[in-house]
Parts: sequence; C-alpha cells; structure tokens
Amino acid sequence: MTTRWSARTVLGTGAALLALMLVVAASSGAYAISGAQLLGVLRDLWQGTEQPSPEHLVFVNIRLPRLILGLVAGAGLGMAGTLMQGLFRNPLADPGLIGISSGAALAAGVTIVLGASFFPHLPRSLGSWTLVTTAFGGGFAVTLLIYSLSQSEGGTRMALMLLAGIAINALAGAGLGFLSVMASDEQLRSLQFWLLGSLGGARWSAVLLVGGVVLVALAAGMTLARPLNAIALGEAQAAMLGVDVERIKRRAIWVTAFAVGAVTATTGIIGFVGLIAPHWVRLIAGPDHRIVLPASALLGAVLVLAADTVARTAMAPTELPLGVLTAAIGVPMFLLMLRHFRGRL
Repeated sequence: MTTRWSARTVLGTGAALLALMLVVAASSGAYAISGAQLLGVLRDLWQGTEQPSPEHLVFVNIRLPRLILGLVAGAGLGMAGTLMQGLFRNPLADPGLIGISSGAALAAGVTIVLGASFFPHLPRSLGSWTLVTTAFGGGFAVTLLIYSLSQSEGGTRMALMLLAGIAINALAGAGLGFLSVMASDEQLRSLQFWLLGSLGGARWSAVLLVGGVVLVALAAGMTLARPLNAIALGEAQAAMLGVDVERIKRRAIWVTAFAVGAVTATTGIIGFVGLIAPHWVRLIAGPDHRIVLPASALLGAVLVLAADTVARTAMAPTELPLGVLTAAIGVPMFLLMLRHFRGRL
C-alpha cells in the first residue's frame, strides 16, 4: 500500500520546489545571472538603487515578469485541472473538456489571419490587447456554449458536457485548420507560435492582470474543496449531505473558465499541466481537495517554470515553444495514467 504524505509535507515540499525553481529560472537564460548577482539585484530592489546594474535591468524588465507569469499560469492551470477532475469524478479530465483552450485558439486564429480584413477597428480600439481580449472572449463564449448544451431538465449533465466539449473542440480544430490554409507565411508562424504556447510575451501590465484573475480564481476554487469532496461520493449522496450540487457545478465551471481563459489568452495553449499536476498530487496525498487544490497549484507552477527554463536555455538563443515541452512531459505521463486507471475506464 502506498504511504500517503501529510498535508504539511505535501504543501511544504511543493513550496520548497517552487522556491528552488524560481531561483533556477531567475538565474538561467541567454544572460546568465549568478547566485551572488541575484542576491545583489534583490538587495538593490529592496534599497531602491539609483544606478542599476545590467543584471538588475535584465531581471526586473525581462526575467521577473516572465517568472511571475509562469508562476500564475501554472498555478491557474493546476487548480483548474483539479476542479475539472473533481467535477467529472475522473482523473483523466482536464480544463480543455469545456472548450476554453479551443475557443481561445480559434478566436486568436481569426484575429491573426482575418483581423486586418474584417476587424480593422480592433487594433485602434484595443491596441496591444487585441489578441488577448479576443482570445479570452472566444474561450469564454465556447465555454458558455458547451455549458448551455449540457443543460437538461435535471440540471447540468456532465456526460452531455463531455460530449458537447468533444464536438465543439473538434469543430474549433477544423476552423483552425481552415485558417492555417488561408494564412500567409507570417500569419502562419504567428498562429503556430501562439498555439504552442510561450511566456515570451510577458509584460508587466499583462502579468498584473492575469495574476489578479488567477489569485481570485484560486481563492474561489478553495471554497469548493469541501463540496467537491462530497461530490466525489456521488451527486445523490452529496445532495443528501446538504450540498447544492448544481450551484457547485456552475461555480467550478466558471472559476475554471476565468482562470484558464486569462492564462491561455496571454500565453497561448499550455497543455497537460492541468491534467498531470492534480494526478501526481493525488498519488502522494490522497483525494482530499483541501490538499489537492493548493498542492496542484504549486506543482503546476513548478512544471511551467521548469518547462520555460528548458525552453529558454536548451537551444539558446532560439526559444522552444513551451507547449512542445509540456507535451513531451505530459504525453508519457498521460499514457502511464491510462495504464494505471485502465481497470476503472
């Protein structure tokens, strides 16, 4: 029998790994920053130096916003994956099932390929936020569509939501394929780079916005821990325990939509983090969502920061797409998960 870790051990280990990964990520890159230099930069930030060093400028203007974006993106994806797995009562569920990523991708593709011809006023109105805004709106709209299709007289049917999600995701994929055929070489490169994910576009305004959305979503997600524990026993049993199952479903879906929508609109699609992180946590800590939710957020942040560090350094100065690395880690783990759970599927 596998020994379960205590909540303190799981959360402490996750926090320690995150702190270590932040130091490694802050030090690594095309412009390397040694440990002593990093301490000097942090001291300068605390004291407010008037003549910053080159490593200070690199860290503050380039690396720090990227680190924070990676942290909040991974935390949001890890938490969202936990909510979806708890809601579907299936460890193989992930946020993509409700169409957030595919909707954001399709909206981003339309903006990149057709925006200049059909929506020329958007750049004038939204400026550099055009792609972020349309991607977030697309993800939210597709989630709303899938949620509407899953409604029946008895409330939200999770099986209907799964089937609707599969169909809409396939339709969005077909739309992206059509846009790829229509795109010019430059548009195709932009579209592919966005679809494979990257933290390279991190800027302070986006980091603060996404960070705020994810922090609110994390707080809202933690309030769902006890109800999700009850729903794990079955919806009928949860209702007998006094849980408003329909309200919890709606809250979990919209918390996930806001968190993943904000992250995906800023970074592009980062796959498998929301699938893998909660599963790893459950293997060592058990199914209690009071532990799994915060621990999955910590592990998701570690995974994204680790993948981004490799993306920036493995083939420097060329940067690998972040989604390629998360898929390289996630696909083997997903296959192992299928093997582990094959008796329950």
